[in-house]
Amino acid sequence: MFVKTLSLQHYRNYETLSLDSFGNVNLMIGRNAQGKTNLLEALLVLALTKSHRTAKDKELISFGSNNAAVSAEIEKKYGTVNLELQFSNQGKKAKLNGLEQRKLSDFVGALNAVMFAPEDLEIVKGTPGIRRRFLDMEIGQVQPSYLFHLQQYQKVLLQRNNLLKQAFGKGPEITVMLDVWNEQLVEHGVKIIKKRKQFIRKLQKWAQGIHEGITGGGEKLQLSYIPSFGEADEEDEAVLLQQFMIKLSQMRDQEIRRGMTLCGPHRDDLAFHINGNEAQVYGSQGQQRTTALSLKLAEIELIHEEIGEYPILLLDDVLSELDPYRQTQLIETFQSKVQTFITATGIESINASRLQDASIFHVQEGQVIR
Repeated sequence: MFVKTLSLQHYRNYETLSLDSFGNVNLMIGRNAQGKTNLLEALLVLALTKSHRTAKDKELISFGSNNAAVSAEIEKKYGTVNLELQFSNQGKKAKLNGLEQRKLSDFVGALNAVMFAPEDLEIVKGTPGIRRRFLDMEIGQVQPSYLFHLQQYQKVLLQRNNLLKQAFGKGPEITVMLDVWNEQLVEHGVKIIKKRKQFIRKLQKWAQGIHEGITGGGEKLQLSYIPSFGEADEEDEAVLLQQFMIKLSQMRDQEIRRGMTLCGPHRDDLAFHINGNEAQVYGSQGQQRTTALSLKLAEIELIHEEIGEYPILLLDDVLSELDPYRQTQLIETFQSKVQTFITATGIESINASRLQDASIFHVQEGQVIR
């Protein structure tokens, strides 16, 4: 897929902006705090309907404005599609080829994007919540049904937690109500777990080979799902459902005492091992960075495998963070294959000699000049 145009209205520090003439590789050059990352964020927002930097949509709206809009024309293998997202204090609206989408999950997937930024190192060394968010964002792009089950699960989880907070010292009627919520929690939870395990298995296939290539065959990367119940490699829904129900029954007294749900996909994790050692604990900074890079390159190939075309690649101030060898590995991966948008403070921080026919855009105080 290929981004042909991008337009912003009252988005972050951009009042009005229309860009076109994009190439296969696009360099956004400018000093810090000029709006380079905002451009890449806008493209990712069109892919995911949410920002990777904030959970509050109102932060996307320019100061002093009541609404914002992001739109783009995307060329795909089956034709051109026009995407638009509108943000206001009342929420957000998504339009696909001018038609408003009743559900945001119907909009997600029209544009596929992979972003690689310095903070992605936290996927490896950060908290389990960061890794779960990584899984949710990436799976949701290629499997919209995943987003439906995730949203339903989160709604049920909230209601169940509210009930648990009131349950301590109460009578058997609480148990009956918990059973009702348990059925719904398990119904959506096993769908999430199954899709995560399938995604990780596919990601492992690509990431392992890429990682071995970057390290010259010296390191073997292993990805594994760490569930809060059951076996890590179990994907049978009937078995998962039974295991989940048993675990909820076993944890009931403890959950009532603590007032929260203590098992389920909201407590699961993703582990990375390099030559058998846990990368989060024992990996060096270089090994953790290589693992994060391998993940992102694997995502590109996995999305291509799933949907039949490559996503766009967004590199936010990341090339300068890589040594020359890893820069070369990354550039050779996307060169002439994936439309790429790169932010940098200067061309000198990039191995520009390896970039072919890059389009250069200069960003200054919310203005972009070719």
